Amino acid sequence: MEPAEASYCLIYITASSAEEAERLARIVLEKHLAACANIFAPIRSLYWWQGTLEKAEEAVLILKAPRHLYATIEKEILAHHTYQTPAILEIPLGRGLPGYLQWIAAETQNASD
Repeated sequence: MEPAEASYCLIYITASSAEEAERLARIVLEKHLAACANIFAPIRSLYWWQGTLEKAEEAVLILKAPRHLYATIEKEILAHHTYQTPAILEIPLGRGLPGYLQWIAAETQNASD
């Protein structure tokens, strides 16, 4: 049975450093909430925060997971993130290689809270 593409997502998360992104990724991966994590660092971010235009070096963490686990992943990230209001964004997948989506499903079938 091929998994429905809309059942999967990428979760985009910013972190203060590559080390924090890796720590967050390990928390999620060890609970089998996501099948894979990609970390891009450093990135340069410009953003508005409390009325001031800020600039910072950050890292981006991208998780590949079933959409039904998004709320649990968000809760885990919020519990362990150093930011007051981190970027945690679900990006639904419209399509994907069926074998890859099956791999995500297999790696997350034993997800734990």
